[in-house]
Amino acid sequence: MSPTRESTTTATNTAHVQDLDRSKLLHGSTWNDTKHQDSFISKLTGKNRQFLPEVVNNYMKNWKTNTSPGQEADKNVVENGSDITNLYFELSTDFYEYAWGTSWHFCRFHYGESVPQAMARYEHYLAARAGIHSGSHVLDIGCGVGGPAREIAHFTGARITGLNINDYQISRARRYAVVHGLESKQDFVKGDFMNMPLESSTFDACYAIEATPHASSLKGVYAEAFRVLKPGGVFACYEWVLTDKYDPTNPEHQRIAKGIKLGCSLVNLVTRQECLDALEFAGFEILENEDRAVNDDAVPWYYPLSGELRYARTPWDYFTVFRSSTYGRMVTNTMCAALEKVGLFASGSAQVAQFLDIGATSLAESGKLGIYTPMFFFVARKPSDQRSE
Repeated sequence: MSPTRESTTTATNTAHVQDLDRSKLLHGSTWNDTKHQDSFISKLTGKNRQFLPEVVNNYMKNWKTNTSPGQEADKNVVENGSDITNLYFELSTDFYEYAWGTSWHFCRFHYGESVPQAMARYEHYLAARAGIHSGSHVLDIGCGVGGPAREIAHFTGARITGLNINDYQISRARRYAVVHGLESKQDFVKGDFMNMPLESSTFDACYAIEATPHASSLKGVYAEAFRVLKPGGVFACYEWVLTDKYDPTNPEHQRIAKGIKLGCSLVNLVTRQECLDALEFAGFEILENEDRAVNDDAVPWYYPLSGELRYARTPWDYFTVFRSSTYGRMVTNTMCAALEKVGLFASGSAQVAQFLDIGATSLAESGKLGIYTPMFFFVARKPSDQRSE
């Protein structure tokens, strides 16, 4: 390990201790929930009433200087991208679990499939294309609360290490692993994927499912993925990218892009070519790439956000999709505002619901216009004769 990496790691470890203290203070009694049986409402009522407004303000203030449509990412946002992302997930995790369960990504939908079935198949597809099997040691980059990691572990039998910047999500992922009987096959590491606290040439494969858009630089996170892979190891990813239909001079496109940045905590919106260039810059051989949103499916990828219930394929989907849909978000926004007003929710809860709604609405609009996709899929390989520093 070079002196530069040592000094960076020391500073990072100090920041992580501060992050953990902040997370425990913010989530209060929710942090100690060992059975994950708390309802969405009880989780929000359990937040620290004095501290939540401060965390919300700290997140929102980072975007106030980056308000011009089409403007390049603000320097402050880029430099503090990891902390901003951490703040975002401190605020959004309970909302995500309420609306999405434990797997937070989009997918394709086939006839007769329920939403959970479609989500699982999408994860299986990535695992199969990456060649993950029972003998593989795999890194999940930006693992959330571990939903895909658990599904892929069950599907392949692989040992999976999840990397995550957010302590609250790691605590939940570890508990879920115990509930699912996977504690011996999974571990979760606190770390920034721009500076992974992992040894070089460790993993047989790695993957990211809609996590790396939070990186301040794709070149940085892809270089780290390259470093921790063994020679010949494979990196598979579902990436968020702007499509060729995006027009940076179009005011409507600019408005949507701004909404995605704020509501999803993204520093940069990148193009497909920028993604491929970042892979090549890191040293990867690109084996395949495609936008899996470009298809003739009867159900569009943004269906869970738009809430167009004509797309529902099973009776249970009406209940599953409602919470993430336009109508469900309206109910959530109204509920948060009302319960905050009467003092059951901490001040700032309604503001979190509102900026998450902006992100979801903007994503659905981008999908309808075809200017943005969360389904750019690639598989890349680290050359067999390559060694990492």
